[in-house]
Amino acid sequence: MRRIAILGSTGSIGTQALDVIAANPTLFELFAITGHSNVALLAEQARRFKPNMVIITDDSKYLELKESISDLDDVKVFAGMQSVCDMVAMSSVDMVLTSMVGYAGLQPTIAAVKAGKTIALANKETLVVAGELICSLAAQHRSAILPVDSEHSAIFQCLAGEQDKSIEKLLLTASGGPFRTFSLEQLAHVTKADALKHPNWDMGAKITIDSASMMNKGFEVIEAKWLFGVQKEQIDVVVHPQSIVHSMVQFTDGSIKAQLGMPDMRLPIQYAFGYPNRLPNNYERVDFAKIATLTFEKPDTNKFRNLAFAYDAMDKGGNMPCILNAANEVVVHAFLHDKIGFLQMSDIIEWAMMTMPFVAEPSYDDYVACDALVREKVAQKIG
Repeated sequence: MRRIAILGSTGSIGTQALDVIAANPTLFELFAITGHSNVALLAEQARRFKPNMVIITDDSKYLELKESISDLDDVKVFAGMQSVCDMVAMSSVDMVLTSMVGYAGLQPTIAAVKAGKTIALANKETLVVAGELICSLAAQHRSAILPVDSEHSAIFQCLAGEQDKSIEKLLLTASGGPFRTFSLEQLAHVTKADALKHPNWDMGAKITIDSASMMNKGFEVIEAKWLFGVQKEQIDVVVHPQSIVHSMVQFTDGSIKAQLGMPDMRLPIQYAFGYPNRLPNNYERVDFAKIATLTFEKPDTNKFRNLAFAYDAMDKGGNMPCILNAANEVVVHAFLHDKIGFLQMSDIIEWAMMTMPFVAEPSYDDYVACDALVREKVAQKIG
């Protein structure tokens, strides 16, 4: 029985992870769940799964949550980020699914890594912001990091039984989002409602906007560098609108391995939870006769500049990916609140990368300070 803590259980990944646990009650036990402010859903999850602990990171919601499940005597309720960090280090936890959205996932992931836990990583910003630090700590504390993003899970599966030196290229697939065929003029007028209509995946608002702007793919490029120990030149992005091929690996002999499946995040979640075993399920299977055609094309970085920014940030190193991420989180929030347009997001991110102080060898404190400064300056620029 593998005891699992889910950080961000009220989000898209978290709720699907609970489905995986519910379908495999003899293999997985839910030890703890955390959420930011969704009291109603956290309480519902607590009643359904009866975990040992429920933590809400918004302190102001603590009493409301505690009162809503006061009849559940065996479920302990805590609040605040420090409670999350303390929980992931407990000996009762075997695996931590980090599915918090954005920079918020960094601190508790570091705590879990330092405690030597197995990490099922769905929070890509952790490696985007502080990949070098996380990888160093993981090696030091013997913490295994298993990717949950469908693309990185695909690469992880393709590399099973292979030698690291045999990798020539990682081929990350991208759906292209809802605006793949749009012109720059059309992109200038898209709305948040348009951007939130992803053609293939059911995700939270922030990640869906990142997918529409291709920042999500840029983050995955940076994440792939740290997960698989490759260089910038070894990572290519291929637009694949059908989202059936989740990613591929090209080897030094020219052979390519691909991992295919229906666009269902429960598949990579289940693979990480059950690793190294494959677990049976009744999810929809690929029917090639119905799909008929799989297509691939090169991404347009003139229209989707965020992807190019991510490569630039990875090349620069230091705290530049941290600047990229912080600026992106602020502009996405602004776009979702109708303060800026779709293309303005990239303009402001570029401004932040050009003007914010660069630190070549950042410490954890440098990352914290950088994140705070960038958020402040970008918010001021937006007005």
